[in-house]
Amino acid sequence: MSNLAWTVERVLPETIADLVELIAIPSISSMEEHDGDVLVAADHVANLLTRTGCPEVRTLQAGGKPAVYGHFPAPEGKPTVLLYAHYDVQPTGDPAAWTSHAFTPEEREGRIYARGAADDKGGIAVHLAALRVFNGAPPVGVKIFIEGEEEIGSPSMPALLEKYADELSADVYVIADAVNWAVGEPSLTTTLRGVVDATVHVSTLQTGLHSGQFGGVVPDALTSLCRLLATLHDERGNVAIEGLAQSSGPDLEYPLDRLTDETGILDGVEFIGDGPVVERMWTKPAASVLAIDTTRIADASNTLIPSASAKVSVRLAPGQDPVLAEEALRHHLEMNAPWGAKVRVEPGQRGGPSTIALDGEYAQAAKDAFQQAFGVAPVEMGCGGSIPIVAEFVDRHPDATVLVTAVTDPDSRMHGIDESVDMGDLAKAAVAETLLLHNLGR
Repeated sequence: MSNLAWTVERVLPETIADLVELIAIPSISSMEEHDGDVLVAADHVANLLTRTGCPEVRTLQAGGKPAVYGHFPAPEGKPTVLLYAHYDVQPTGDPAAWTSHAFTPEEREGRIYARGAADDKGGIAVHLAALRVFNGAPPVGVKIFIEGEEEIGSPSMPALLEKYADELSADVYVIADAVNWAVGEPSLTTTLRGVVDATVHVSTLQTGLHSGQFGGVVPDALTSLCRLLATLHDERGNVAIEGLAQSSGPDLEYPLDRLTDETGILDGVEFIGDGPVVERMWTKPAASVLAIDTTRIADASNTLIPSASAKVSVRLAPGQDPVLAEEALRHHLEMNAPWGAKVRVEPGQRGGPSTIALDGEYAQAAKDAFQQAFGVAPVEMGCGGSIPIVAEFVDRHPDATVLVTAVTDPDSRMHGIDESVDMGDLAKAAVAETLLLHNLGR
């Protein structure tokens, strides 16, 4: 173990330099103006894999953003491990709110701050470090699969998995895209929520009207939209959409004071929902309003607004069929329109939830690897986020072992301002993955 850990330490500076280069590419998959950057990032990932000594590196496509694929053939009698991460990232939000430029990585107090440092270019760095340790000859077969559309729900993934079924088959899948229990305390994720979203368009008028002349009689679209969005939750903040599944959570305590510290919730603001925190975050549905399109305040006049739109996202509990959830959301929005307002629902992304079993010798090898690398046993926990590829791998390869690992921690602020990754945990995650490959080769 000490020799492998020392070797990881030796390759880490080069790997961090690779991470910094990759972060600097603004590969925002949801914004058309960054389509070119997405392609540049894919090419860069391919070059990084080639530099690890990977004998086969190529691009896989099935109508969406390109995925990068690498393959080290398995030594005779050894299993094949597929290492997954994604190179696309979320938009930055308000650039002025960042302490440093979102795409210029900066190290502060042992953390690297930048968009994608944690989610999920840090996961790519972990894979690169583990591959470098073995100098082109890992002890097991290794396939590397780095996709470019996870942040938009992996819409082309089913087609890609069909088209490249042989390339993407494996005995063990390592998905480096979740979150650890805490800094210095690793996790293996056992449940993931799914997701559906939709844009709801509300109209009440053919054209805007003078608010003084007709206000009080004619409903405006924005007020109607607000009342409709308010029906997504009950008074306690529980999701009020009928027909959505929920399940019990693990026997883990998530103290409210920890939740307060991690979220930065303002003084006096209450947490919503009923039941244990881990259930509300991991095994119950959650509904959020992500955006509203309407007149800007700067452009406002005394006019009744004729139409307005909002994007709604619903996280799905393990066991939920996402097709049925999408229909439940549509039905709820159409049936709760106030004052006869006209509602049109435009479906968006859809991804299934996952339940991951951690049994068998391969899962035990992973637990042992993380125990050795971090010095503490990994916490088996849920994750409130969605990784659609996990459900795809679980469903398509029921005999394989799927491991959802992490390089991030609750302070990483994935998708938020000042996203960051802890460099100590990045190193430990690389050691753990190296040990896992070593253990599986034995």
